[in-house]
Amino acid sequence: MMTRLPPMQKGMFAFFAADPEAADKAVFDRESYPDRRGFLRGAGLATMGALLGAAIPFHRNMPAGLIPAALADAELLKAKEGLVLLNDRPMNAETPPHLLDSPITTNENFFVRNNGGIPANTDADGWELTIDGLVDNPLSLSIAYLKEQFEVVKLALVIECAGNGRFFFSPPPGGNQWTYGGVGCAYFTGVRLRDVLNKAGVKKDVVYTANVGADPHLSGDPDRLPISRGLTIEKAMAEDVLLAFEMNDTEIPVLNGRPLRLVVSGWPGSCSQKWLTRIWLRDVVHDGPKMGGTSYRVPRYPVAPGQDVPPEDFEIIERLPVKSLITNPATKSDVSGKSVEVRGHAWSGDRTIKSVDVSIDFGASWTSAELAAPVNFGAWQNWKRTIAFPQAGYYEVWSRATDSEGATQPSAIPWNPKGYLNNAIHRVAVNVA
Repeated sequence: MMTRLPPMQKGMFAFFAADPEAADKAVFDRESYPDRRGFLRGAGLATMGALLGAAIPFHRNMPAGLIPAALADAELLKAKEGLVLLNDRPMNAETPPHLLDSPITTNENFFVRNNGGIPANTDADGWELTIDGLVDNPLSLSIAYLKEQFEVVKLALVIECAGNGRFFFSPPPGGNQWTYGGVGCAYFTGVRLRDVLNKAGVKKDVVYTANVGADPHLSGDPDRLPISRGLTIEKAMAEDVLLAFEMNDTEIPVLNGRPLRLVVSGWPGSCSQKWLTRIWLRDVVHDGPKMGGTSYRVPRYPVAPGQDVPPEDFEIIERLPVKSLITNPATKSDVSGKSVEVRGHAWSGDRTIKSVDVSIDFGASWTSAELAAPVNFGAWQNWKRTIAFPQAGYYEVWSRATDSEGATQPSAIPWNPKGYLNNAIHRVAVNVA
């Protein structure tokens, strides 16, 4: 089952799911209202109403331990065996590194990053994608039409949350406290975005796309979007940017964007819009929700930990930095014998990886790992190295990647107000018997 966090960290849904009877006693007042099933008292009623985004007129009739249907999206996470729940409204869950040991991430082990709710209808039949804005021929396309009229390609592509590693910043920035598991590399099947844009006819003054999904805003307001980000037109026309309708040769999991999503490998995962319904082309940088202010932006200059930075001094994150991940052994493992095969992955935005090095003496010396080529551009690269330990004791295994442009992972990175782009070397602890 998925890992459960302490009640104050996991939200109302998980509080009820972990122990319905205990939660019921904590939130429902049985002594004062013995004849009213499910009546929420003071703070409990206010909390539930806040989570739902509206008052509950018939709250007195709610059965004991009932989880409102609006919060039941969390049930979808049961298919994600072993993921760690960071937030249940909106749904966010990361994958422990040892569950990412496979060269290609399975659907079950792929992380979840949402900004709003889950669309009520995620069926491919009847789904339409609109291409409009500054185009010669606005289009309204079904998924069946995409499959029939454009070249269908299958690529292994990395998606990573820009906040992956936020947990390790001090002072801690706000937001989901991702450690290492906000990343995955799966096979996505779809059509190239550039092929569709070319069919629509891109006008010469276009500079940015504006991408829209069907996920509802948590407030319930149908006129509000939880997120709408975009791409530079140059990135949108890249060969490895897909309109994807399959993931690992099957339908995309609902939590990962079924039936249609963008996949923009090498840029923040927020660019890979899920439940995609519209792409409109603009002659300015898109200004949708989570595009302005400090969202998915970092300061243009180094800042001190905790320093306030004016919003105008932030710049939009584009390519993600070089990074590596150790997937075997799992951290805090007990290792028997004198050696162990260390395995993992490495990636770097829209570049390839040149080398991965491993250390067991806290970075005093490094040993080169065996590095595989990517299965295609946009995929991570798998690496391994058998390490011999000189004696029993506590060790840390470190990994450090260097990309095709010579950028290398640092031992630590500068703090930034939103906790983005943490690409410090990965460390796992092992006890050697």
